Amino acid sequence: MKYGFLGCGNMGGALAKALSKATKDILITDRSGKAKHLAEELGLRYASGEEIVRECDRIFLAVKPHMMEELLAPLRPQLRQRRPVLISMAAGLTVAQIEQMAGGDLPVIRIMPNTPVAVEQGMTQYCHNVLVTEDDLRSFLEDMRFSGRLDELEERLMDAASAAAGSSPAFVFMFIEALADGAVAAGMPRAQAYEFAAAAVAGS
Repeated sequence: MKYGFLGCGNMGGALAKALSKATKDILITDRSGKAKHLAEELGLRYASGEEIVRECDRIFLAVKPHMMEELLAPLRPQLRQRRPVLISMAAGLTVAQIEQMAGGDLPVIRIMPNTPVAVEQGMTQYCHNVLVTEDDLRSFLEDMRFSGRLDELEERLMDAASAAAGSSPAFVFMFIEALADGAVAAGMPRAQAYEFAAAAVAGS
């Protein structure tokens, strides 16, 4: 299976890094061109959006929710023709909304990953529509094995899970920073303070 990433910011880049440990058959693109460096680093191919839709069997939609309509509108004819599996990580957008924006009944997997996928410690929730076959899902989960844990969830619970696992690493980082700040204020070197605070969180 060939994968594509339409958009490749922090979260998309973390997923591309995890997926690249299972396959190098990945094309990525973004609006700014910054993802070219990631492509070089991971040994992937940087391509246009049109090339990704034309060539890829599974496509990650890795843009912010408010950009999804603009991303998919010009690609609808190709998407309807090729019918790739679309994998959306856009917070708050339902499977039905992705289908509508993509222009019809297409197989859609909705995921909510977190940035620890980049170090094989992710917690990713997913749901999907009936057009995703068992074989599609099985091989997708196998290819994503280096991202960490993936659990299926009813779509109505995706937003709650996003708060518990999707956004929470940012708060953990702030907590570690605050612990380190306290230690530094008491005289500890910052590098050592970070190490102690991070080790305590990891062990907990």
